[in-house]
Parts: sequence; structure tokens; C-alpha cells
Amino acid sequence: MNTTDLLDQIAFIKEIDKVKYIQRKTKLFNSNRCENDAEHSWHLALMAIVLAEHSDQPIDVLKVVKMVLIHDIVEIDAGDVFIYDTQKSHDNTDEERLAANRIFGLLPKKQGEDMIAIWEEFEEGETNEAKFAKSMDRLEPLLQNTSNDGGTWKEFGVPYKKVYEKKSVIKEGSTTLWNYAEGLINESVEKGILKKE
Repeated sequence: MNTTDLLDQIAFIKEIDKVKYIQRKTKLFNSNRCENDAEHSWHLALMAIVLAEHSDQPIDVLKVVKMVLIHDIVEIDAGDVFIYDTQKSHDNTDEERLAANRIFGLLPKKQGEDMIAIWEEFEEGETNEAKFAKSMDRLEPLLQNTSNDGGTWKEFGVPYKKVYEKKSVIKEGSTTLWNYAEGLINESVEKGILKKE
């Protein structure tokens, strides 16, 4: 047994506990309580398993699960940027890169490199797995907001056009899920919980 590797792995495990304290803007289904990053990642992982059959392309489900479980770990250092933030770009890749290097760097070298590679693949969004993982990441908050009478859309005055633009990423991973999501977006406008400009 390599004691150094084990101690490095335990240090990483302790560090990622901080993900549980990162509050997102989106609230849990039918709730006033904000979701944390750990809950979000767990939910996406289960969604990926359950909804995998709806991927437009063949995918390695385990790889998708790994992506969604680690994609927000960098927010321990970089913080969570609200997807509809008008002041700061949601793609804060420089800060996130530094965070990825530090946090995944706690692991034994090869394991850390593997985690960074999976995180980068998700960020780049080019592979079938990354496209499907990003679909999950955009679908979950849509489902939450529709269950919460508009949720963060209402709270922050997010218009239809912005929601449609951000959620359209779903179609890159699944036409079926995009058709469902688009229907929810349009229904939300009809119900008055999402405003067209």
C-alpha cells in the first residue's frame, strides 16, 4: 500500500466537503431553500443515469456521471457564478483553471491528471459525453424553476430570450430532452412565470 497516495486521496476527500457549503441561486423543487453544489451534482448524476437513453449519440454513462460529479468542484475556490449574472461571465475559466490545478492537484499525480482531463472535457463541451452532461446541467435548474413558479427567473427578472439562449445547449446532447425543455419554457411564458421582452 502506498501510504502517501492514500493520505493525498484523504486530503482531497476532506477538501471537497466544501462543495456542500456552496450555495446556488436555484432553489430545490417546490421549495424556498437554495440548492448547494453537492446536491446539484448528485442530482445531475442520477439524471444522467436515468435519462441516458435519450442521448442523441452513444455515451459512456460512467464518464458522464464523473463529469457531473466533479464539474463544480472548482467553485470551492472560484465561487458559483449565476448563469444569468449580468456583471460576471459564467465562463470564468481562468479562475476555474487555477482552482482545478490546486484541488485536483491534491490527488496522486496520475489520478489528479485524470480528473483534470475529465473536467476539461466537460468544459470544452465537444464530446458526446460532455454534450449530454451539459444537457443535464441546464435541464435540472429549468425543472426547478418551473416547479417554483418561475423561481430565479422571477426573482432576478430573467427574460425569456436569455433563458431560451442558455437552455438551448440541451439540444446538443438530446433532441428529446430539448423538445421537452422547450415546451416547458413556452408553457412558462403562457403561465406568466417567464416574461417575453
